[in-house]
Amino acid sequence: MPRCISRPGKAVLGIALVVLLSPTLVWAQDVPRVRLVATGGTISNRTGGRLTAEELVASMPGIERYAKPEFEQFSNLASSELTLDQWVTLARRLNEIFRTDPAIAGLVVTSGTDTLEELAYFLDLTVRSDKPVVVVGSMRNPSTLGYEGAANLLEGFRVAASPDARGKGTLVVLNDEINAAREVTKTDALRLNTFQTRGYGILGVVDADRVAFYRAPLKRHTARSEFDIASVPKLPRVDVLLVYQGADGDLIKAAADAGAKGIVVAGAGAGATSGTQQDGIDYATKKGVFVVTTTRAGAGRIASGRGGRGRGNAGPPPDEISRRIAGEDLAPVKARVLLMLALTRTSDPAEIQRMFTEY
Repeated sequence: MPRCISRPGKAVLGIALVVLLSPTLVWAQDVPRVRLVATGGTISNRTGGRLTAEELVASMPGIERYAKPEFEQFSNLASSELTLDQWVTLARRLNEIFRTDPAIAGLVVTSGTDTLEELAYFLDLTVRSDKPVVVVGSMRNPSTLGYEGAANLLEGFRVAASPDARGKGTLVVLNDEINAAREVTKTDALRLNTFQTRGYGILGVVDADRVAFYRAPLKRHTARSEFDIASVPKLPRVDVLLVYQGADGDLIKAAADAGAKGIVVAGAGAGATSGTQQDGIDYATKKGVFVVTTTRAGAGRIASGRGGRGRGNAGPPPDEISRRIAGEDLAPVKARVLLMLALTRTSDPAEIQRMFTEY
């Protein structure tokens, strides 16, 4: 049986390393070390009590063929219960592991699937190593027939152990598929194939014989990121608001009055607003709030100058543009992540637009 050895550390709920001493387990020669950093989620949410990081590692049959697993328990919560402060702490912890343990091959992070894509993109921008961070979860809990968590976790370890995963940023692995953190979206509330990359497709697959990659992300991430989370005391408030027919701009004004430093507008089509929302945007930008235009369509790029007063592609007049940022092809929730980090570094509109272009 595995034996856990604890050591002092800065993780929220402690650290443990798996040391496998059983003579019945034989490691494949020179398999890499991979550490699980568990945060909770459905993958752990067993009836009567949550699975621990140790129990998750023990659930993977055949792991010895691919990696020497280690684990630590960061938290054990639903993903929607993690705070932004915990996001910051988690990113710092992952950076600390890579900095202090250069022999580690990669990291696996468990997360609830509801906000997994947001956490994964945050780590993609803040973990500054070319070694892989792989985020995994499950759609069914451990007490449900057909629970796929152990399979997803094993595949996450395999990807994190793969030399081919280096330099590809934070990866999301579920249902035998590898997606880029920047691009992947949860597309179905219940189905196992929920995580997809619309328009661009998967990065690769995890099959019985090997981990196979077909492409790599081109946008800046991880080791090439300029965002240093070590010096960030707190992430600024950024809200997301949806465009719908006859929408009132008062909600945008309320967000600005409540202290939002940025607002992401999930626009109709290529960024159009409706109702009195443009009045709300004008109010917010005059108060110094940055407004990023994205699309609620699920795919598509917002180019600079698009969006505005519900006038199709005409866009806002020049005097309104200074704090209006084109969200490119980022989903609204991911544009929020990037804007939060951008605002920790600058209040220059041109610099923020550059970041949305490069990331």
